[in-house]
Amino acid sequence: MLLKITFTQQRRVRLAQGLWLMSWLAVMSGAFIFCLGVYLKTELLRRAEVMDNTEIHVVPNILMMVGLVSIGTNWVATRVCQDSLDASRFPRWKLLLMAWFAVAVLLCCLLLAVVVLSYALQGRLEESLKVGLRNGIRFYKDTDVPGRCFQKETIDRLQMEFRCCGNNNFKDWFEVQWVSNRYLDFTSKDVKDRIRSNVDGRYLLDGVPFSCCNPASPRPCLQYHLTDNSAHYSYDYQAEELNLYSRGCRQALTDYYMEMMNSTGPGVLSVILIQMSVLVSLRYLQTAVEGATALEDPEGESVGYLLEKGVKETFEDVKANVLNILKFAQVDPSAAEGSPGAEDAEKPADNTTEKAASPTPSPAS
Repeated sequence: MLLKITFTQQRRVRLAQGLWLMSWLAVMSGAFIFCLGVYLKTELLRRAEVMDNTEIHVVPNILMMVGLVSIGTNWVATRVCQDSLDASRFPRWKLLLMAWFAVAVLLCCLLLAVVVLSYALQGRLEESLKVGLRNGIRFYKDTDVPGRCFQKETIDRLQMEFRCCGNNNFKDWFEVQWVSNRYLDFTSKDVKDRIRSNVDGRYLLDGVPFSCCNPASPRPCLQYHLTDNSAHYSYDYQAEELNLYSRGCRQALTDYYMEMMNSTGPGVLSVILIQMSVLVSLRYLQTAVEGATALEDPEGESVGYLLEKGVKETFEDVKANVLNILKFAQVDPSAAEGSPGAEDAEKPADNTTEKAASPTPSPAS
């Protein structure tokens, strides 16, 4: 037996009581994990218009699923603790507890996967934001196009909330036409010259939307002619720090989401520790109570342990059981077709039946 401990009746009762409290703590931890997943999912959905894909959603999806399952499994653990004090009621949990242990181990593995994915998906998140923001800036002017009419409001609110400008920086706005044609005076010489100077016939500006302006700047916001030093008094495009947000929105959003997911790491690891404590304690309680029942002395001493055999032997037994279950679940194709011997056995029976059914000829008189 691996890590065996001797339990008296009093120690079993104390273990059951302590495990009952710990199981309810695990239930609340499951609720915390579920709420954490819902919050993260909501924040991701709020910025769905500036994301190219939803791969990062796997993190909150796992958190919500694990949270709900954790609430259910740990509630079952509280019932097991109550019934462990009654020798007549505890045996009914024997088969269910094996499935419970498997689910508890799976939950811990999924929570560890969440911690790993939170760091591993940073590159995919950045790429998704890069493409999504690029499309959002490109469709900024399409306020009268169905499906894009709220894109301008989304980008403006995003830039003001996260104090950012453009995808990488404010110069991204120089490469797109962000003013709709419906607001351009095509009789103006300046508009005509700008459109003709562009190969694609777009109205490009060395300017940015109002939402890029930094209200903390002492100078009134300069939105247009940002690269023209003569257009503004006491202004140097190359040397002077502009009164615009210098950070790009892709970096701002990446930092925001990664900080949020990274901050969940300690909380998730704490929940894993609580879940593992419940799992180990429940295993000791199960084996100790079953040992006392086997000795037909519910109030006597018994031995509790984690594994009945060594780690290697236990792994081999589990592997063999899983293979037997899979083998049993497989359908034998020859069983459906029938064996040749069975067909041969049926033929004489058919002949006998035919002879019995045919009338016997009467003798000639």
